[in-house]
Amino acid sequence: MVRSLLHFAVYWLITIFAAIICALLALWPSRAPLAVGLHLYGKAQVLVLYWIAGIRVEVRGRQRLPDEPLIIAAKHQSWGDGFVMVDQFPGLAFIAGDHLLKFPLVGWILHRIGAIVLSNQGGAAERERMDKALQGLKRSRRPLLIYPEGHLAAPGQSHRYRKGVFHLYDTLKRPCVPVATNLGLSWDRRSFKKRPGRVTVEFLDPIGPGLSKEDFMAKLETVIEARTNALIREARA
Repeated sequence: MVRSLLHFAVYWLITIFAAIICALLALWPSRAPLAVGLHLYGKAQVLVLYWIAGIRVEVRGRQRLPDEPLIIAAKHQSWGDGFVMVDQFPGLAFIAGDHLLKFPLVGWILHRIGAIVLSNQGGAAERERMDKALQGLKRSRRPLLIYPEGHLAAPGQSHRYRKGVFHLYDTLKRPCVPVATNLGLSWDRRSFKKRPGRVTVEFLDPIGPGLSKEDFMAKLETVIEARTNALIREARA
């Protein structure tokens, strides 16, 4: 419990400091300084997770990543998931939920970094906003992160995979890399308490462009859920 409390305190200190620094970096005409700031923030949170909370994140499957612009479709079990991805990919583009806008400075930072901020309610307005953002991403080589379920899921739980991930895949014509994880075993989505141990984030085989919506959605959900469940069993063995 002491380690969890200490991690909670350091987590927020780093976050507040990073928000101030990144808000200042966002004033720079180029996006590059802000991208570096966010990358360092993610790296710092991953290090703190290990040194204070005792949670070691093992990243597997980077050799599977294609050397071209890609979409990363990841399982989302923990608030720590995003830090791992920002640590792994400097300059990462991402889909963010509008719930993040309630935090001071975050809306400005997300706007300047080019994040696509959407509501969970979806609808025509959200689709129009996404289409506009995707026009810019077509001209960029930045990897794009999305959580297809749109919600955090407890280990062993899943939510309906939303069609937005196919819209990205179909519009951008990029390979989509599924990501499995068992990070939720050590960082529960509803508690600040951390459980020390090794957790895994694994990049799986890319899904190449060209599949129909039905085939793509079925394949994406099948491979992510199957490998995530396997990682959970592995950790509990």
